[in-house]
Amino acid sequence: MIVTLTANPSLDRTVVLTGPLERGTVQRAATALVDPGGKGINVARVLHGAGRPVLAVLPANTGDPLLAALDDRGIPYCSVPTSGPARTNITIAEPDGTTTKLNEPGTDSGEATITGLLAAVADNAAGATWAVLSGSLPPGVPDGWYADVVRALRSTHCRIAVDTSEGPLLALAAQFPEAAPDVIKPNTDELAQLTGADAASLEAAVHSGDLTPVVTTARSLVERGVGAVLATLGGAGAVLVSSDGAWRAVPPPVVARSTVGAGDSSLAGFLLAEQAGLGPADRLRHAVAYGSAAVALPGTELPGPVDATVVQVTDLDIPARSLPHP
Repeated sequence: MIVTLTANPSLDRTVVLTGPLERGTVQRAATALVDPGGKGINVARVLHGAGRPVLAVLPANTGDPLLAALDDRGIPYCSVPTSGPARTNITIAEPDGTTTKLNEPGTDSGEATITGLLAAVADNAAGATWAVLSGSLPPGVPDGWYADVVRALRSTHCRIAVDTSEGPLLALAAQFPEAAPDVIKPNTDELAQLTGADAASLEAAVHSGDLTPVVTTARSLVERGVGAVLATLGGAGAVLVSSDGAWRAVPPPVVARSTVGAGDSSLAGFLLAEQAGLGPADRLRHAVAYGSAAVALPGTELPGPVDATVVQVTDLDIPARSLPHP
C-alpha cells in the first residue's frame, strides 16, 4: 500500500472556456467540473485508477463535500477532524491548453489537527511501502512540519517521497540529511530554490538542450542525502538523478489541454513503476508517460493506466561535479 498525505486538500472546480480568457468581461463556460484535489489526493487518484492499493490521509470533517467526492470515486481515505471545510480551488482552462489557477489559502489548522495528521500518517505508513507528502501547508502549520513528518516516519521503514515548494520546501532542505526523503520531485524553479541555483539559467539551459546544470544541481541534493531527484521539465520531459546515475526522458508530442495534476501524475507513474520492480530508467519512463497523459486531459481529469513505451529514455553521461551547499 501507498499512503499519501495532503495537508491542504481542496475541491477543484474547473471552468472550461470556449475561447481565450478575457479579463473584465462576462464569458460563458462550455463545461464545469468538480474533483477532489490537492497534490497528494491527485497522486492517490492516479494510483487508485491503476489498481494500486492506496490510502489518502487528509484533514476533513464528516459531511464535507470533499469526502463525498472521494467516496464517489471509491478512493480510500483517513480523515482527521479540522476547524472548517476544505478550500475550493478554481481552474480556468482555455482551448489552447492555457490554465489559470486561483487557489484559496485553506482552513487554519489547529494543534489537534496537526497532531492528528502526523499520527494518522505514521500509523498507516507502518504497513505501507511508500508515504507521499505533497502540496502546500495550510495556515497554522509551520513550514518545518514536513521535516517533522519525515523524521517521524523513519521508524516505519517505509520509503518517503516529497513534492512541495517555497517555504515548506526550503525548511525541509534546511534539515537535510536528517530529513532527506527517498525521492523528491522538483521542477526547475523548485530545484533552484533547493540549491541556490539561478532558476532562469536552469530554464535557459533546458531550452537549449543542455541538461548538465540540471543534473549537476540535482546531484548536489543526492550528496546531501536525498535518495533520488525526479526533476520535471515541462514539455522537455524529466530527469532522474540518483547515486546510480542520471537519465533523461522525452515525452511524445501531445496537444496540451491542461497542466493541472501533471506533476502529481508523474510522481504516481514513478511509484507505479517502482512497485512493479522496474529499474530507474523505466521508473522515469513511466513518470513522463503519466505526466504527458495528464497534460492531454481537460481540467483536473487524471490519467488511468498508460502506455509508457512511447517515451524515450537516454542515459546521461555527465561527469559528477560538486556544488557548494546553499
